[in-house]
Parts: sequence; structure tokens; C-alpha cells
Amino acid sequence: MNAPLTPKILTRPTPPALLDALASRFGAQLSTAQAVREQHGRDESPFDVPPPSAVVFCESTQDVADAVKLAAAHDVPVIAFGAGSSLEGQLLAVQGGISLDLTRMNRILDVAAADMLVTVQAGVTRLGTMRENVLALTVVLADGRIIRTGTQARKSSAGYDLTRLMVGSEGTLGIITEVTLRLYPQPEAVAAAVCSFPDVAHAVDCTIALIQAGIPIARVELMDAGAVRAVNAHDHLGLPEQPLLLMEFHGSPAGVREQAETVQALAA
Repeated sequence: MNAPLTPKILTRPTPPALLDALASRFGAQLSTAQAVREQHGRDESPFDVPPPSAVVFCESTQDVADAVKLAAAHDVPVIAFGAGSSLEGQLLAVQGGISLDLTRMNRILDVAAADMLVTVQAGVTRLGTMRENVLALTVVLADGRIIRTGTQARKSSAGYDLTRLMVGSEGTLGIITEVTLRLYPQPEAVAAAVCSFPDVAHAVDCTIALIQAGIPIARVELMDAGAVRAVNAHDHLGLPEQPLLLMEFHGSPAGVREQAETVQALAA
């Protein structure tokens, strides 16, 4: 993986008039405390960038729309903040601006059990991959307009696929506030496995073989030797300091057992 490029920092001051307007609209939902701003000015990337000027803790799509409209009126950037887990600096305030924290938007809005669909706010946590499970979105655009993309239909070829365009855009095209997702039954059995390899190439080859064999692995993650050493040091573990795959299997007890045995044979 290529290292991310160091961002060019062009921090601009935030007009006091905007901070006053945000305080009037959001009250206690607005914070300019140094500790809060610094928390929202860091992610998992190696970059050191000044924090945003303020943080708005949004609780609804309308909150996001109002904050975006106020910022747009003063030509101030906004940064959507979710879990703060970006590895490449997407949430950093490289041009200054305000951070919109969406973690309080954690309500489940609608469950259609018969259709296996759920609509949630943006702060609801999830498991697994996202793109292929998103059916519809509510998005706040840069001028504060609210749009809704997609439908609850599993298959549709009508019009532009704005849902796919928005998913993975990292806030550059708009701020996602609500999501309609596919639902899946809770697995009867769950099991995890760890496989070590002499080098990364062997781990990658094993992963390719698993995919080609059609093994329905629920999750798989690669850690190189450096990452394993860091985990051992931090958590006082004794994992072999070699590249390894972390895997998780879902299904019936017999199915999970069979998957694990197949993976063991392929990784040997």
C-alpha cells in the first residue's frame, strides 16, 4: 500500500460571526473547547494538522443541513466526523473549518422485518462491508439542500445510481445522515481463526485461494509483522511475529466447522 501524501495546510480563520450564529442555533451542541477540537482534529493518519475551529454535535439531518448552510454562507469548510478512523487524513481540517460530529445520530429509524431492510441514522455502528448493502441514503449537500437517493427495491435500473456515487465519497460530495440497509439473519454460530504465514505474499495467496474456492468467510484482515509486534507490545500477547490473517466464520455449527477445516487445509 502506498503511503498517503502529506496534505497541504492552508488554514483560514473562522469568522466570529459564524461561531456566533452556530452558538445561537445549536447552543450546548456546539463546542469550541480545545480538548474537543483536538479530538476531532486527529485520525489514524500520521499527519499533524491544526484542529477545527469548532465542533457541532448533530442529532438530526436538519441539524446537519442548518450547520452546512451557515458554513456555506460564510465560505467556511465543514468536515463530517464519524468514528475518526480514517487512515489517510480525510477528516483533518487542512483548510480550517468546523467539524460535524454525527455520533449522536444513532437512532434506528425504521425496520421492515418482512423485507429485511433497516433505515438508520449515520452514527449507528455496523459490521461487515457496506457498499453492496446500502439501498438508499439521505444526504446533505454543500449548500445545505437535503436529497434522498435510491429506493427500498433490491433491484432498480431507473436513473443515475447516486447511492453508489455517495457511498465511499468520504464526505466530499455530501454528508450522509440516514442509510437504508439490507438486513441478514443473525448467524447460528460464529467462530474466529488466526493463521500465520512466512511472508505477506503467502498470506495474500491464501486469501485468493479462499475466494476462488468460494469459502463464505464473514471477515478477513491482514496484519503484517510490524503490526503484530505492535499488538503484542501493547496488549502483552504472544502472537507469532509474522504476517497473519484474522478470520471470522458465520453459519450453522456444522457449516462453520467445515469452513474452518477448509481454510486450515488451504493455509497449510
